[in-house]
Amino acid sequence: MVAGTLAAQAVIAVLLLEVPFVRDLLFGLNGAVVALSEATRSGTSFIYGFLGGGPTPFTVTQPANMINLAFGVLPLIIVISALSAILWYWRILPAIVGAMAAVLKRSMGLGGAVGLSAAATVFLGNVEGQLVIRPYLGRLTRTELFILMTVGLSVIAGTVFVLYATLLKDVLPGALGHLLVASMMSLPGGILIARIMVPGPADTDVEGKDATIKYHSTMDAMSRGTEDGLKIYLQIIAMLIVMTALTALVNIILSALPPVFGAPLTIERMLGWLFAPMVWLYGVPWHEAATAGSLAGIKVVLTELIAYVRMAALPPGSLDPRATQIMVYAMCGFGNLASVGILIGGMSAIIPERREEIVSLAMKALVSGTLASGLTGAMIGLLPL
Repeated sequence: MVAGTLAAQAVIAVLLLEVPFVRDLLFGLNGAVVALSEATRSGTSFIYGFLGGGPTPFTVTQPANMINLAFGVLPLIIVISALSAILWYWRILPAIVGAMAAVLKRSMGLGGAVGLSAAATVFLGNVEGQLVIRPYLGRLTRTELFILMTVGLSVIAGTVFVLYATLLKDVLPGALGHLLVASMMSLPGGILIARIMVPGPADTDVEGKDATIKYHSTMDAMSRGTEDGLKIYLQIIAMLIVMTALTALVNIILSALPPVFGAPLTIERMLGWLFAPMVWLYGVPWHEAATAGSLAGIKVVLTELIAYVRMAALPPGSLDPRATQIMVYAMCGFGNLASVGILIGGMSAIIPERREEIVSLAMKALVSGTLASGLTGAMIGLLPL
């Protein structure tokens, strides 16, 4: 299983990044990023005016300072959520998910239930992906439950693909294609790590017709998708405010201490020292490991969104192109403390009778999810891509 999974990750990476037709198709998706961003800007500028990207009533001398996350960037999540719901109702996403589930069942010996949910997680999110098999969650084995938790923390959802690609467009060419490849690679990686850490049977089956999200019409899908996207949007805004404030508070406290190695002590520097050996194992050069390690630590303690924002703001030359690519892949997952809380709350609401089991596995899932994303980064570091 280990050898087969590692081989599958390598094949996915080579096929999607090195085969010219497939690579051009994936990187061509960045046109979709531009189109969706422009469409969203039409809505945000209509509602928020120049704060949402509309024309300014004054001359802008520093365009970088006009970037507004709350009103200009993050509303993209609401649009993507609504679009995903419509594509689900039109049976386009279910067809893709079903094909992925069939591949997982045949290649990794998974039951239909966990395979379907794991595949759906890549597009719907770590809690939403489990709703497609809601009638079967109560009878999943402990191993299957841990697989779903791990996969949920080792990939990102379709609702944020375009958002992260927008943030990284100047950092890594073809960012959307790379993020898609990263999640596709981390899916089998998450299953592998989960089955190693919590071994056991994972063969609960399910009929696809019984496992689906029910929408009654296109308008119903759009309205419910918009509502779900709004919840995610508000949750991300609140989380960013709190996490950024707490980080600043810790740095203020640390500033009272004497300088270390000629510079003030900050939480970012401490995380860099802690995670530097890990990112060096991924393939990042040692002289850049502290910078990359800081990003990896921010991703785990704060969120991958903040880590990608910090990466985009790094001075030119802080990371070479190879290290940048490795870190984009290694950080492409929801493995952070905030997502663990979301996972516990969401799953406990769906299957309250298994809350104690969910809580006992949650922090272990953070470890396995982080390892799975790291495995993807290490594979990219290993392959001559």
